[in-house]
Amino acid sequence: MARALRVLVQLMGWSCVAIGLFHVALGNAAIPGAGSAGATVDSWGRFMGASFAGYGLAWLWAARQRPIPATAVRALSAAFLLGGLGRLISLAVHGPPQWFQIALAVIELGLPPVLFWLAPSEERAAPRTAERGAGPYRSPARDL
Repeated sequence: MARALRVLVQLMGWSCVAIGLFHVALGNAAIPGAGSAGATVDSWGRFMGASFAGYGLAWLWAARQRPIPATAVRALSAAFLLGGLGRLISLAVHGPPQWFQIALAVIELGLPPVLFWLAPSEERAAPRTAERGAGPYRSPARDL
C-alpha cells in the first residue's frame, strides 16, 4: 500500500503541474467546451492554472518526504474533493457540462477516498523499516 501511495502522490503532483501550466499557456483554449469566453474568464483561467500548478508542487513536496505525511495527503485530497463537489454544485445549478468535465468530476470525487485510505500507509510502514535498520529510517543508536 505504501508503494501505491507514493505512485499516486507523484502522479497527482506531475499531473496537476502539467494541467496548470497547460491552462496558463492556453487560457480559454484549454477548457473543453468553453469557446471564446472573453478576456475576464481567460485571465481568471490562467491565474487558476498557475494556482493548480502550485497545488501540484505541494503534492510533489509531499512525495519527496520520507515517510509521506498522512496529514498532507489528507489535506491535499480534501482540496481535490472540494473541487469535485464544486462541479456537482455547478451541475445542479447549470446542468451538465461538456462530457470531459463530467469525467474529471468522477476522478475528483472518486480518487480522494482512495488517497484518504492510503494516506497513513508509509507512516505505518516507517517504524517497521526502522526496526530492521534499513533505509532512511535507520536508528542513530545503531551507529554507536
